[in-house]
Amino acid sequence: MSSIFTKIVQGEIPSYKIAEDDRYYAFLDIHPLAEGHTLVIPKQEIDYLFDLDDDLLAGMMVFSKKVALAIEKVVSCKRIGMAVLGLEVPHAHIHLIPINSEADISFSRPKLRLTDEQFREIARKIREVL
Repeated sequence: MSSIFTKIVQGEIPSYKIAEDDRYYAFLDIHPLAEGHTLVIPKQEIDYLFDLDDDLLAGMMVFSKKVALAIEKVVSCKRIGMAVLGLEVPHAHIHLIPINSEADISFSRPKLRLTDEQFREIARKIREVL
């Protein structure tokens, strides 16, 4: 059975797309820790990040860097934090999270509740600077 992320890539489930190329897809996390919290995934469904072949993993990092730099231009923050947890969805993914302190990247913090319009506006602004 396809992961929820594969269904997003295939257009079966909607997402707030930030960027896409032939191998990777970036979209806003719908349970964000901060405005602009983005997930980056390989389009190929592989469960564990460190099971990606070296070329796919390296490319994912370069793709993530481009997305992170765009987020940083739109969201007021000191840095873009990166987290790899990988337990909640069986599809390799990286969290890109705008942060001002290390505490901002704690997944035990309450998640933001944004409206559809807020998500759309954030995604639009990030896409514009990519």
